[in-house]
Amino acid sequence: MTEEKTTFALFYGNRGFFPASIIAEARVELPKALKALGHDSISLDAAATRHGAVETPVEGEKYASFLRENKGKFGGVILCLPNFGDETGAVAALKDSGVPILVQAYPDDMARMSPELRRDSFCGKISIMDVFTQYGVKFTALSPHVAAPDSQAFAENVRYFDSVCRVVGGMKGAVIGSIGARTTPFKTVRIDEVALQRHGITVETMDMAEVIKRVGSVRSSSGAYKGKAETLRAYTSWEGVPEQAFERITRLGVVLDEIVAEQRLDALALRCWTELQVQLGISPCVLMGEMNGRGVAAACEVDVGSAVAMRAISLASGQPAACLDWNNNYAADPNKCILFHCGPVPNELMEGKGRITDHAILATTVGKGCGFGCNVGRIKSGGVTFGNMLTDSGALRFYLGEGRFTGEAIPQEYFGCAGVIDIPGLQDLLLFMGRNGHRHHVGVTPSAVMLPLREALGNYLGCDVALPQGERA
Repeated sequence: MTEEKTTFALFYGNRGFFPASIIAEARVELPKALKALGHDSISLDAAATRHGAVETPVEGEKYASFLRENKGKFGGVILCLPNFGDETGAVAALKDSGVPILVQAYPDDMARMSPELRRDSFCGKISIMDVFTQYGVKFTALSPHVAAPDSQAFAENVRYFDSVCRVVGGMKGAVIGSIGARTTPFKTVRIDEVALQRHGITVETMDMAEVIKRVGSVRSSSGAYKGKAETLRAYTSWEGVPEQAFERITRLGVVLDEIVAEQRLDALALRCWTELQVQLGISPCVLMGEMNGRGVAAACEVDVGSAVAMRAISLASGQPAACLDWNNNYAADPNKCILFHCGPVPNELMEGKGRITDHAILATTVGKGCGFGCNVGRIKSGGVTFGNMLTDSGALRFYLGEGRFTGEAIPQEYFGCAGVIDIPGLQDLLLFMGRNGHRHHVGVTPSAVMLPLREALGNYLGCDVALPQGERA
């Protein structure tokens, strides 16, 4: 999985009695700064309006037409104010943009404060945000209030805004696969598909019986089988795994990949027990970890809510996500616990390659040797963003937070893929989860993206977002 940088549409605001010459400078400086940060950009032709900027509603309509003509080529708009800018023209230009908007204003130079040189963008940004709020135009505003394109502050704001744009663009129209019926005892993962649809997220379902039937029709001589087998052999250690189990896992991997392609899935939630163990003698954990690693969020136990949350946090970070259980206390430390699952963690989040084992927990029910496919190992140390989602009376309710996997030792006999995580205020977080009906699962992804994720989900996508740890983890 590689992080794809957002392409931005650039908007330049103008106010006629402020100097227009600085707009020409901005049209050179802003794209150059973005390019240095890895972002492409598009701009209205300089000859299309006065100075290639927008002041009047007529010029705003020309810019709106420019956005319509280039729909799909950009994921966000950077509203640049080289000078004060005009509010009415900006509203006409951007009210129907359909993407996040970052309001960026140039700082004044104390050596250039005469009427023909001063910008007053500081004040203009406040006015733009005021009128956008009146019109209901969603926007992003960050600190510091003014920042030059070549500044470190602007670079940090672009990184934040890039995460926002990836989440908004990737969640609108997302398709989530629900493969297999919810395991009967797991009422913890019930979901309202209509609530998801009203937020632009479609759920496509498939019966597990159909999946198992298709597994039996995959030929080992096919290119798809050979390619999947090669990928899996290189992915982890298969020492001691029966060849029959490897072959069946490979066939299941081919089928899941076919379903993802056929249904155009962005994420999926899979019924991972006990039919697969009883009828095929395998567990799908390693396949789910490999899918997570290439950007198809895969959640366990038909937990569609976790699949949705994993999709969102992975988009924000540009890195894979994993579905884990809030599973164990860690000795008596109130801010530490063990997060675990049977083996769907992508290699990118693990301390080296794992090793495939039987499902030690399910073996007590389905028998030994009937659950090979768990990719056992330990989660590598480092900072993460975590979160999950439930549906409630038509609303999508997320909680988000940040913590750090510590790399501390877990007993050798501990089954699955696990890690010790340190979360400031963990006890308050757990109380919040319990009192608000949140799941025993949690999605995690490397890097600190809680705040841009909160903005994308809450400000632009209309979800309810809680930060139980507060603004800073």
